[in-house]
Amino acid sequence: MHAPKLVLASMLCAFGGSVALASGGGGTGMGEMPSASTPAYDAATEYRKGVDALQASKFAEARKAFDHVLSVAPKDANAAFLAGRACEGLNDVKAARRYFERAVRNDGTMAQARRELGLTLLKLGDKEKAQAQLDALKAADAQCAGSCKDAADIRDGIDSITAAMSTAADAAPAAPSQLMPGRSAAAGDAAYSQAVALINEHRYDQAIAALHAAEQAFGPHPDILTYLGFSNRKLGRYDVAEGYYRQALALAPRHHGALEYYGELKVERGDMAGARANLALLDRYCSFGCSEAEELRHWIAVGHDPAS
Repeated sequence: MHAPKLVLASMLCAFGGSVALASGGGGTGMGEMPSASTPAYDAATEYRKGVDALQASKFAEARKAFDHVLSVAPKDANAAFLAGRACEGLNDVKAARRYFERAVRNDGTMAQARRELGLTLLKLGDKEKAQAQLDALKAADAQCAGSCKDAADIRDGIDSITAAMSTAADAAPAAPSQLMPGRSAAAGDAAYSQAVALINEHRYDQAIAALHAAEQAFGPHPDILTYLGFSNRKLGRYDVAEGYYRQALALAPRHHGALEYYGELKVERGDMAGARANLALLDRYCSFGCSEAEELRHWIAVGHDPAS
C-alpha cells in the first residue's frame, strides 16, 4: 500500500475561519474559473460560517449557512444537526425536528442528534417516537459498554430524554456552545493530523474516528471524505468507501486523490472499465501529469495486488 498523500495546506489551512481545498488532492491544474468545476457554495466554508454564527447565537445566519452546506452536501449529518440547533435558537421546533430527523437518517450513530430529536419530539407531544429515540440510544449504550468514543454522548442522551419523560418538562436543550466541543478550527487541524498519522500506521478504525472529529470542525471537506473512503476501503468496507468517494467528487469533481483512490477501489472490484474512466479524467485534469494518475495507471497495469 502506498502512503496517503492528500495534504490540507498547513493541516486544513484556514482563511478567516474557513477551509480551502487542498492543493495536494483538490487542485485542478487547469487554471479555470472556480464556477467551471465547483458547486454554488463551498461546503467547508459555509460550514465554518455556520459554526461561528451558532457559537455567536446568530441563529438565522447559522441556519442559512447550514442550508447552503446541505444544498451541495445533502447527506451531511453534522450540518443537518447544527441546522436543527439553530432552529432551536429561533424557537422553530417543527423545523428543528425535520433537521434532527435528517441528521439521524444520514447517520444513525450520531447520539447528539438522537438526543435532540427525542427532546424535540417530546416538545411536540409525540412520546411514542421520542421513546424510539431513547430505545435506539439504549441499544447503542449496550453495544458500546462504555468503551466507544461516543459513550458520554449516548449516556447524556439517555439521561436527558428519560428525565424529560419522567418530569413532563419542556427539557430545554443546552446552549449550542455546550454541545459543540471539538468544533474549532484548531481542534479540527489536530484531529486531521492525528488521522494522517494513524493511516500511515495502518490503524484505520482509529483514523476513521479522528477523521469524524475533523469533519465536525470542517464539515463535508473533500479531503476528509476521501480519507474516510480510503480508510474504510482498507477495512474491506467497499460500499461505505464508495459512498465517501462519491461525496468527495460531488463536491470537488477534479479532486485528484478521490479520483485515484476511487479508481483503485474499482480495480479491486474488477471494474477495469470504471478504473480506466477515472484514469482518463486524471489525465485530462493533470495537464502536465501527476502522481495520482501514475499510481492509478500502475494499479490498472498490474491488477489488484494488495502488496503493490
